[in-house]
Amino acid sequence: MAETADHYKNVPNLPPKITDKKKKPKLVAVVDEDNCTGCQVCVTFCPVNCIAPVPKTKYNVPTPPVQIKFNECIGCSVCARVCTKLTWDAIEMLPIAEFETKYKIELTDEKTPPYGIPKTK
Repeated sequence: MAETADHYKNVPNLPPKITDKKKKPKLVAVVDEDNCTGCQVCVTFCPVNCIAPVPKTKYNVPTPPVQIKFNECIGCSVCARVCTKLTWDAIEMLPIAEFETKYKIELTDEKTPPYGIPKTK
């Protein structure tokens, strides 16, 4: 039992107060879909439930990676820390300006799409 407890010692604590998104965060979580194993550990820890599996039709693989509902992400970084400590390190936190420039997706204060990075050819 001690081994299990030691393994979970590195799991991050949730923020003290979980609320709905009220403003654009400073950071947003981005999944490297090529590096994601699809284990979905991050889904369990997301305090606002903004992570979901990529539709199987996008990659046609048995275990699809996950993706972030960007406009619902509050930038807490719990998913990135869980991924790094427990699984594979496939989630990074990007500053909003860098994210919007890199992916050409503008984030707003609203809880609406975009949802996941579009597949590139």
